[in-house]
Amino acid sequence: MDAPTPVLLWFHGGGHIMGRPEMDDHYCNQYASELGITVVSVDYRYAPEYPFPIGLEDGYSALKWVASHAQQLGFDAKRIAIGGASAGGGLAAALVQLTHDRQEIQPVFQLLVYPMLDDRTVLRTDIDDSSSIAWNQKSNRFGWKSYLGEKCGAENVPDYAVPARRENLSGLPPAWIGVGTVDIFHDEDVAYAQRLQEQGIESELYIVPGAFHGFDAYGPKVSIVEEFRNSQIAALKKYMFS
Repeated sequence: MDAPTPVLLWFHGGGHIMGRPEMDDHYCNQYASELGITVVSVDYRYAPEYPFPIGLEDGYSALKWVASHAQQLGFDAKRIAIGGASAGGGLAAALVQLTHDRQEIQPVFQLLVYPMLDDRTVLRTDIDDSSSIAWNQKSNRFGWKSYLGEKCGAENVPDYAVPARRENLSGLPPAWIGVGTVDIFHDEDVAYAQRLQEQGIESELYIVPGAFHGFDAYGPKVSIVEEFRNSQIAALKKYMFS
């Protein structure tokens, strides 16, 4: 009988307003084939029709499904990682926080690929997003407002709505965070990684010079893309098989 496989619960991107699981099949297939893990891609609902916390609770339901069906499907319930890209990375980070507090399941790792973490970025006037091909300040503002409504950019937001707003990050699982230097999410991603480290969480920050948001979708065979992906593979291997 085959040994149970570690599981990566994956969230696709789309700014909280669009997307589908199949759009990341090539990434998920690579994780599965190179590591021998199972990847479960979440078909969560998105805003504005389904604002916060619906997509997040969809993710939690998927996580509970994975854990409860582990024995039946050959999963290792003690080796579950949560990951995602862009808004999916933000949902992954929020789900990790929510899961930590509910204490029903203990993920071993979080893989955050240029994650959308902080609604306060939409308030900044100093960002030059002229290199933003896939996502800029205008689209970022629309995405966050669709997800949060009038709470977007407000002084207070609901718990788990904005991962970067959480003050206490202690006790969360190790993280890998990757982002390009001209990505609109660069500063918020770097700040989150640093805060994790400051609060005792092992966190690897992978920065790609000159890379824009979603750069890895435009040239999968380009060396910087391959290195970006290989770093993710190495991190998953380190924390899911330790």
